[in-house]
Amino acid sequence: MLQFSDLKSKAVTCSKKYVSLWGRLDHAQSKERLEELEHELSKPGAWDKPDDLTPLLKEKSNLEEKVASYEELSSTKDDVEEWMSLAGEDQDQEVLEALSENLDKLAKLIEQTELATLLSEPEDKSIAILEIHPGAGGTEAQDWAEMLLRMYMRWCEKRNWQTSYLDLQPGDEAGIKSVTIQVKGPYAYGFLKGEAGIHRLIRISPYDTSGRRHTSFASVDVYPEISQDIEIEVRDDEIRLDVFRASGPGGQHVNKTNSAVRITHLPTNIVVQCQNEKSQLKNKETAMKVLKSRLYEKELKKQEESKKADYSTKDSIAWGSQIKTYTLQPYRLVKDHRCGAEDGNVDAVLDGELDELIRNYLLHAHGGENER
Repeated sequence: MLQFSDLKSKAVTCSKKYVSLWGRLDHAQSKERLEELEHELSKPGAWDKPDDLTPLLKEKSNLEEKVASYEELSSTKDDVEEWMSLAGEDQDQEVLEALSENLDKLAKLIEQTELATLLSEPEDKSIAILEIHPGAGGTEAQDWAEMLLRMYMRWCEKRNWQTSYLDLQPGDEAGIKSVTIQVKGPYAYGFLKGEAGIHRLIRISPYDTSGRRHTSFASVDVYPEISQDIEIEVRDDEIRLDVFRASGPGGQHVNKTNSAVRITHLPTNIVVQCQNEKSQLKNKETAMKVLKSRLYEKELKKQEESKKADYSTKDSIAWGSQIKTYTLQPYRLVKDHRCGAEDGNVDAVLDGELDELIRNYLLHAHGGENER
């Protein structure tokens, strides 16, 4: 049975979060800019050159989405206040149930709006390309890389996001030598970009007959798949194209033709490959898309590093400086070294329960930027 005192306490918590969040939102500015765009698009002759309007229409669509979410948040807050007033006069269970439902809706909208304010970069809405590579250590590291792959795939499944393999290199005995997947979902790159870096595993090795504790490393790289309106030029004389037979589990699944494609970008020495399609042409198209995404991400990082030149407290992500440690022995804990977030339910994390860790990192990264 619902108690008014409990709901009142929850309402106070939601109200404090709402006030804090609303003070950070640009609701008035967004509405003003949206009105400016609508006026601009309604001028005589504005549609004479539709192609020139693409940036304005894209900005208008984003602003409409943002304003609508802000107004839904505000409207739900008003609904909660009305039900609170009614419940204060009549604590009937139907009234309390309606209040509880509106409080749950408000809490969810506050969290969603908060995350949206953290994912404000243009590329955050992009499809994500995620790569995993094991570190030194042979089978141990390759098995850890496959565990990470399973973790991210399960996380995507829980969100009903679409995933597809672009390249997969199985390990010699177990695990994987490398994998590249495409992730499609709302703000896929924005949510996954904080996973880029070195992930460390400490456990009793299942491959060590002596039962000793081992430490394994794997690197995760995340790139935004570039949209068609972003131009990344790659000249023919800057790449080397190699074709080979796709590897697989054997039998009928092994491709009998040289359909797999590997592209090396000579100026940067970036290497990408794709073998998920039976057609060499399609594999080449996909590999080029991945290459352009990696070049775009490389340029983004260069720009970001120049912005952070005077911001020495920001963590660097490089091989040898792990961003997360997953400890299975002698105790059980997942720790994000960048923001200090911890989760003792390692099994749940490895089964794809990543939301809280991702949220804590985004809040930390956003707070760090505000301190500049």
